[in-house]
Amino acid sequence: MARTRSDYAPVAPMAFDCVKIIVVRAGGAILFSEFGTQHVNIGDVIVLAANTLCGAEPEGSVTTTTVYLDRDYVVDQVFWQYAEQFIDRLDAKRFLEARYTEPAQVIRLGEEHAGLLMPWLDELVTLSAKGLLPERFYRAQSLLFAVLDQIVPEMAVTNRRATPTQRRTTCPSLPRHRRFRALRKEASHAADLLQDELSRRWTLSDLAAAVHLSTSQLGRVFVEAFGKSPVAYLTMLRAERMAHLLRTSDASIAMIARQVGWSDPDFAARQFRRCVGVAPSRYRAMARQTTDRAASG
Repeated sequence: MARTRSDYAPVAPMAFDCVKIIVVRAGGAILFSEFGTQHVNIGDVIVLAANTLCGAEPEGSVTTTTVYLDRDYVVDQVFWQYAEQFIDRLDAKRFLEARYTEPAQVIRLGEEHAGLLMPWLDELVTLSAKGLLPERFYRAQSLLFAVLDQIVPEMAVTNRRATPTQRRTTCPSLPRHRRFRALRKEASHAADLLQDELSRRWTLSDLAAAVHLSTSQLGRVFVEAFGKSPVAYLTMLRAERMAHLLRTSDASIAMIARQVGWSDPDFAARQFRRCVGVAPSRYRAMARQTTDRAASG
């Protein structure tokens, strides 16, 4: 699916259960994600792995076209791209996770180069608006492949992980465009429990007992369903909720940290910065600057 939109107000940090490719068509913004803060403007492309938080502060306005790619679809494309190297799709999934280790990156494609993408993106948006009928699937796929042909060669890759936990520290929140169906009902139930009792001091043993699984079983089925561990999932939910409270309330950062389940404000700040890319104090300052500009304008 592809959509074009213009934003004039801040976009709160949010995560999707799909891969996102965002092409900046006009204007500019300050993005915050796991790469920290980066300025983007026309000709830049943002690539976000599934389940990666990202927010934005437009500089006046920013117009983007976003392509949303199902994770299984991406794995399938990698499988066929390197078919002679793999035995099955699991090999392709492992290859993808090991090679593209950055969950969020900005590609400076340049205005002229990005201009080549615009006709293809516009047609993809038109097809998506009509519901992407099965008989137009091959046309949509050909347009997507033309876009990827320009972007993927510019992406940062690695031949091996830098650390054992690389690309395993983020987690998903609920998707915004389609309901994510967990492979096992126990995984879905566990995710709902974490969402409903965000501030509870969860342990993996408590969560496993609540869904009638062993801790090892829970870890396996949860990662299989959501791509991340239950602890990482909870961290993402807390960071997302903390961002909302920082923007909408005057409570102290320490109080907000406690409200979302982190008793230690320093630990909360580190976790927030790792997920959102900026410190809580900086995030709140950015939100207030935007509010002040809107009020004076």
